[in-house]
Amino acid sequence: MKLADRYNRVNLITALIVLLITGIIYYVVIHFIFTEKLDRDLTVEEDEIKQYVATYQKLPLPASFLDQQVQYKLLNRDDKESRFFKNTTYYNSKEKESEPGRSLITTLVQGNNLYEVTITKSRLEADDLVQIILLITLGVTCLLLLSLILINRFVLKRLWMPFYAILEQMKAFNLVKMSEIKLNSTDVDEFKELNTSAVQMALRVRQDYKELKNFTDNASHEMMTPLAVINSKLDTLLQAGPITERQGVLMEDIYNAINRLTKLNQSLLLLTKIENNLISDVQLVDFREVITEKCRQFQEILKKENLSLNINLKPCEIEMSRYLADILLNNLLGNAVKYNHTKGFITINLDNDFIEIINSGKNFSLTDQHFDRFFKSASSEGMGLGLAIIKQICTLYNFSVTYSFFQENHCFKVLFKN
Repeated sequence: MKLADRYNRVNLITALIVLLITGIIYYVVIHFIFTEKLDRDLTVEEDEIKQYVATYQKLPLPASFLDQQVQYKLLNRDDKESRFFKNTTYYNSKEKESEPGRSLITTLVQGNNLYEVTITKSRLEADDLVQIILLITLGVTCLLLLSLILINRFVLKRLWMPFYAILEQMKAFNLVKMSEIKLNSTDVDEFKELNTSAVQMALRVRQDYKELKNFTDNASHEMMTPLAVINSKLDTLLQAGPITERQGVLMEDIYNAINRLTKLNQSLLLLTKIENNLISDVQLVDFREVITEKCRQFQEILKKENLSLNINLKPCEIEMSRYLADILLNNLLGNAVKYNHTKGFITINLDNDFIEIINSGKNFSLTDQHFDRFFKSASSEGMGLGLAIIKQICTLYNFSVTYSFFQENHCFKVLFKN
C-alpha cells in the first residue's frame, strides 16, 4: 500500500470516528437545549395559571391550543403534592394524529381542593429543528471530509512527485552504463535532502565501482605474472640438469600448488566480475549448440572414465553472456564427470526454459551449503568454488538453480524463466 493511500485511510477512519462521536454529542446537546426551552415555556404557563388562581380564586378553563393543552384532575387532600417533567404524546386535533410532546405535571391548591395540573406542549417542531440542524451539520461535515480526501489525493500526489522521480532514477541506476542521478527542483526540504543524498550516494558508488574494477584488472595481471614467472623458472630448473627423485617430488608438489593457486585466482576474479556485472558481452546464446560443442570437448574424458552420455536437446536460446554460458555448462558437466563413478552415466535434458543434468555418483546428497564459497565435502579435491560460480551466474541473470537426489542419482536443474 502506498504512503498516500495509507495516510488517506488513516485520515478517513479518524474523521469518521470523530464525526460519529461529535455527531452524537452534538445531537444530545441540541436536544437538551430545546428540551430546556420547552421546560421554561411550561414553567411560564404554570406561573400564569397560579397567578390566575391567586387573582380570581378559581381555575382557568381547560384549554386546547394548536401546540399546547391544559388539563385538570381533582385529587384527594391526602395525596402528596408533586411537580415533574416528562416526555409524552400530544394529540394534534388539526392533523388528527399523535405527536411527541413534553408535559409539566404539578399540583395546585384552590380553596379546599387539590388539583393535578397537566400542561403539555408539542415537541414536533423542536425535534424537526434538531434533525434539520443535525442533517445540515452532517452534510457540511461530509462535504468538508470529501474535500479533504480530494485535496489529499491530488495535492499529495503532486507533492510527492519529486520523491517518485528520484525513486525512478534510483531504480534505473546502472553502474555498468555509468548512469547519473539528476537533482529535481522542489521546495520541500526533506525531498531536497533526499535528492542530495541520492546524488552523493551515486557518486560514491561509481567511485567505489571504478576502484573495484581497477583492482580487479590490476589483480588479474599482477597475480598472473608472478605465477607465470614461477612456472617458467620451474621449467628452466628442470632443464638445467639432472635432479634427484626427492627434488622431483618437491617440484611436482610446487607445480600442483601453483596450478591450484592459478585456478583459485581465476575463480575468485571470475566471481568478482560476475558480482559486479563486469562481463557485458550479452547476446542470444544457442544452448543446444553450446552443449553439443561442450560434449565434443568432454568426449575423451568421458571415454577415459568409461561414462555413458545421454542427451535430449530441444531448441533453446537465452540472452546472456556467451562466456558465462560456457562456464556454467563447463562447471555443471565438470562436476558430473568429477564426482561420478566408473561405468556411470550422465544425462543432459534441454528444453526451451530449462537445462537438467543427471548423473550417477557417490551415495550421499548435497546440501545448500555446497553452493557457498569454499564449502566442500571431506572427499572433495576441488576448491569449493564451482557450485558458487554456478549460483552466482544464475543470480546475475535471475535464473533458478535447484538440486535433488533421487535413487542414488544427482540432478542439477537450471530454470531460465524464473
